[in-house]
Amino acid sequence: MIKNCLFAVALLSLALGVGCAKGGNGTGPPPPSITVTITSPSNVNSGAIYPTQSLTLQAKVANSTNTTVTWSLSGAGTLTPVTPATTPATATYVAPATAGSQATITATLVSDSSVTGPLTLTLVDITTDVAPATLSVGKGLTQQFTAVAVPDYAPQTFRWTCTASGVPCANFVQDPNVSGLAYYTAQDSCSGSCVQISAAAPLDPTGCSTNPKYCTIAKASLVTSRVSGTYAFRFSGYDSSNNATAVVGTFTASANGTITSGVADELTSSGWVQHSITGGSYTPTSSDPNNSNNAGTLTLTTGAFPDKFQVVLDGAGDIEMIESDLHGTGSGIAQKSSSSNLFTGDQTYAFGFTGVDSNGNRVGYVGLLPMNGSAVVGGQMDVNDNGATSTVCGSPCSIAGPYSAVASIPGLWHTTLTAGTTTLDFDFFISSGTASKANPLTFYAISTDPVDATHPAVSGTMVLQDSTQTYNNAAFKGTSVSALTGANANVSLTLGTTDGNGNFSGQFDQNDAGTILSSVQFPPTGTNNYTYAATGTNGRYTFNMLGNPGATPVQSPLTFVLYASGANRGFLLDQSSPSVMTGTMNPQGKASSGFPGSALPGTYAAATTTSGSSGVHPIAANLLLTSPGGGVFNVSGTQYPGPQTVTGTYTLSNLGTGTIPLTVPSAQKYVIYALGTLGCTGTLQNPNPACEIESFLAVDEDTTNTNPSVIFAQQ
Repeated sequence: MIKNCLFAVALLSLALGVGCAKGGNGTGPPPPSITVTITSPSNVNSGAIYPTQSLTLQAKVANSTNTTVTWSLSGAGTLTPVTPATTPATATYVAPATAGSQATITATLVSDSSVTGPLTLTLVDITTDVAPATLSVGKGLTQQFTAVAVPDYAPQTFRWTCTASGVPCANFVQDPNVSGLAYYTAQDSCSGSCVQISAAAPLDPTGCSTNPKYCTIAKASLVTSRVSGTYAFRFSGYDSSNNATAVVGTFTASANGTITSGVADELTSSGWVQHSITGGSYTPTSSDPNNSNNAGTLTLTTGAFPDKFQVVLDGAGDIEMIESDLHGTGSGIAQKSSSSNLFTGDQTYAFGFTGVDSNGNRVGYVGLLPMNGSAVVGGQMDVNDNGATSTVCGSPCSIAGPYSAVASIPGLWHTTLTAGTTTLDFDFFISSGTASKANPLTFYAISTDPVDATHPAVSGTMVLQDSTQTYNNAAFKGTSVSALTGANANVSLTLGTTDGNGNFSGQFDQNDAGTILSSVQFPPTGTNNYTYAATGTNGRYTFNMLGNPGATPVQSPLTFVLYASGANRGFLLDQSSPSVMTGTMNPQGKASSGFPGSALPGTYAAATTTSGSSGVHPIAANLLLTSPGGGVFNVSGTQYPGPQTVTGTYTLSNLGTGTIPLTVPSAQKYVIYALGTLGCTGTLQNPNPACEIESFLAVDEDTTNTNPSVIFAQQ
């Protein structure tokens, strides 16, 4: 019986095998098909074709020995097959002079008219964007303005207009070589936001009207000096003996840029000291006549160093600064101080502080300060001191203590915090921001204790926490950019997406003293070791980041603790490595259609951020990003110390990451991660002319640079 069954199975197998060989499981050969694509220009989106654009189309025939096709057009425009016919067949399409419609191009197989390949094109208007959109211009100074046309492959040619209180500007010049670049010199007599600058595409017959639909109009205010009012600032670096230094303070400038008063708390190798700022000035640069509005020198008279800084200003008037007095190196930022009336009632602040211990080893603090108007109650902090946590307090540890305003110095508060068995004293100065989660109130803080075994010298930033947010895993659902700096010039940028369920994925770039990890994708296939988790409800999270999932053997990620100031936002600290990686996580910003290269042209103030090595040579720069057309994007500008000319190009992926290879002042490659955005709510079918990348981060990825740093650029 068993033999008969086996014989029957064998016959059945043979029958099935014959059937497969004869009929291919009964499916037969695949049917012919046609795919129509745009081959020139390359990378053009069929959903965003501009008026009069010319396209080369190709019809690829699959599964047919006869590849001859006929072409047809439904909709506006002209279609011309290339003759004699090519293989694959090609044709040229030219869009009509008006937009707002669709055209469908179809290739039909001659040997079988039922086989077709359609391609639908959406015809959109050219939109233009002028940057910077709003800013102040110092009288007599020159500001560069850029224009860009969207879609990216639209002609980058423009008709510029500049008016001051409705009449033509006294001194406004379009660049003779780059149509999307113009120079405005503030020689007009008007007040308020009286200067309006626009650029229209010649293909747009209406230009930039009073209520433009397809172009933005930049608005500028004329001022005596761009540095005017009360500022808070923070600075960190190294003195001439390579000892770590930090300064946090406030200064007030008169309408003409003269520094009238202020105070600076300084940390040196000898400990903390407070200086009065008795004078100083802001002086615009004369070395870069094309962009004198955005650069200058800032001098703060304190009787100590650092006291002179090369600075660059962004559109909002924020001051990025590097030391230029030849007595040390370092970098920092100064921002207009908000009203102290905003600092009231129950408010919780997330913070991140960095510095050194009494042995000169790197230290990082992150935590939360719940403040009730007079005291910190129920605070929490994590510490990493050269890979250990026991020198100050455990991680995490509870912190609490009183705070109060220093009556003699407006904008300054002092707090004494108890952390375990240690008391920690800090001064903190009110900086920028509001009570809203979109622009949270910020303070700059610095320790004021004598430096010893349990009192490291640290400084950093406090940011108002969004009190409307529930801090669980679901609160972190979106894309963020994290910038990290560690000891011995270890820097990285991470583009990460949290899914609301504890999973973390994305890519990172890292330069660890010349050892490069470029565009590393995480997590690796088949693993789930890149995760995040809320450790309570107050905003403390753990994140697994960096490592090297592609190495053999795999290098596991580091565990970081993050204290959130909002969704996908907060301060990061690695929990145990001697590199003491510290930094921030921030939401990337929204771009529903991705990040086109045309979102980046503009003028950017760029400077080195806090460094973890005395070997870093901080730079400040005014970067000018323009497009000559054809999807090409150029980088130029001026870099300090110097001044030195900057020349290069940039590329940007749909994710908001890219590269800037420079040829001048030297051959070097930067990787860039887009951070904040303005607008960017349109789609490729309906581009938004107000879509701009407001800021980005950059890291040098040259193996020859063993002292890399993170650079922050703000429009």
